[in-house]
Amino acid sequence: MGRSRGGLTTKVHLATDGHGHGLAVLLTPGQTHDSPWLAPLLDTVAVPRLDGGPPRRNPDAVIADRAYSSAANRTLLRRKRVQTVIPQRRDQIANRKRKGRAGGRAPSFDPETYKRRNVIERAFNRAKHWRAVATRFDKLAITYRAGFVLALIVEWLKSLGDTT
Repeated sequence: MGRSRGGLTTKVHLATDGHGHGLAVLLTPGQTHDSPWLAPLLDTVAVPRLDGGPPRRNPDAVIADRAYSSAANRTLLRRKRVQTVIPQRRDQIANRKRKGRAGGRAPSFDPETYKRRNVIERAFNRAKHWRAVATRFDKLAITYRAGFVLALIVEWLKSLGDTT
């Protein structure tokens, strides 16, 4: 957990599938930036294959907000051959334009695909229906993460069928 003006804070980084089902959860101190945590988050994703074999580790696309827009993240995703749907920050656009032709081309961005980012926001909102996740009374980060994972597991079970 990290210390900030408001006291101890924590950021939750969540990777989901296209339906908003949680695949990986990572907690970081609240005062750290989001961008450096994309690689560790993607490294924790492992989707088992139904026909056996090694789990799938690379998604088809990564849809994220501007906080994850960095040259290092774009290079990582390009190396893994993952479609990057992350808008550029205004300062990155200004720096590229200031350099003129030497600034290079703008990275590709598909606004239609980016509209699907609401799936991750809805996943966070469903998890926050759990009082323990929404109020954050846990003192230990591991306990808070466990509650968050439990909320995601229940959402997975609801999607699989009757859980009454």
